[in-house]
Amino acid sequence: MPNTIHIKAFGMVAEKIGLAELIIDHSGDSSELLEVLLVKFPILKSVKFSLAINKKLVSGNQEIPSGAEIALLPPFSGG
Repeated sequence: MPNTIHIKAFGMVAEKIGLAELIIDHSGDSSELLEVLLVKFPILKSVKFSLAINKKLVSGNQEIPSGAEIALLPPFSGG
């Protein structure tokens, strides 16, 4: 399905939304994707998480390539 994005949620993020994986319609860039996720899962507004596109952490707004794999990552701890 070329116009979809495969999203994997990990740790506390997966627990909060009740899903480890989901597929949504492609939404262009990371800002649009975050908006869609916050509408679909309002609980995420209270959770700190990072977004990764094809295994690379996103900083700022980035284009999402078609067929990309997105990861919703909880905060990392340790040092």
